[in-house]
Amino acid sequence: MIELLFWPALLAYGEAAVAFLGDARRPGVGSRFGIWGIRIGWLVQTALLAAQAARAGGFPWQSWGGSLNLFVWLVVGVYLGWGCSPRYRLLGLGVAPLAAVLLGVAGAAGALSVHGGTHYSSVFLVLHVGLVLAAFAGFTVAAGLAGLYLWQERRLKRHDAAILARPAPSLVALEGLVARTILVALPLLTIGLGIGIARMRDQSAKVDAVMLVAIVTWALYAGYLVARFELGWRGRRSAYLALAGFALVVLVRLALPVAHFS
Repeated sequence: MIELLFWPALLAYGEAAVAFLGDARRPGVGSRFGIWGIRIGWLVQTALLAAQAARAGGFPWQSWGGSLNLFVWLVVGVYLGWGCSPRYRLLGLGVAPLAAVLLGVAGAAGALSVHGGTHYSSVFLVLHVGLVLAAFAGFTVAAGLAGLYLWQERRLKRHDAAILARPAPSLVALEGLVARTILVALPLLTIGLGIGIARMRDQSAKVDAVMLVAIVTWALYAGYLVARFELGWRGRRSAYLALAGFALVVLVRLALPVAHFS
């Protein structure tokens, strides 16, 4: 059952990636196929996660591959919140290939195996892992928006005639949406990290590399909000800062595949 849901989700994300890549080269109906591919992939992946939750005796995504599977679902869910709007469909060019690749990696890393046995409670894992991954999903989409901002700015400076070939948000709208996305995601990370740190203190455990980098990530995004709303940073500087924070998200998510909950 679980395997039968994984492959259609992966194929749907792959189809969406191909459709968006084709639309980037020749604007047309490709973005529409891309959006529907992402929608179908997300719905099938939702059923996959629900099947895993029903089969498991606890929180089934505490493994690295399982948490990556959940992370992909959250990233696509954040994108679908407003990415279906014609003005923001171009962001699908970054989200769809990312979803396809990461879901494939998650499957190869054992995401389809249901792990219910753990010495951590399901409530703790739902709150800590769920909130941290939801925050990272928001940061990922914010990074995509920041990248789109820099690309759009470059085309405007070059007076690229192709800029009128498809509807696109203004630079002001993009920059503001990056800030609002981070403004929503940072409190989720704050609560998730707070729960994790409190549990570590209760268990007299030491802060590991994953938690340390996550704390640095929190500090960088907090600095982004201070720079954006208090110091008045706008435009390219704030976009680069958002991308720098995303580099730390990648470090936590991919470059440190340790058994954080072993």
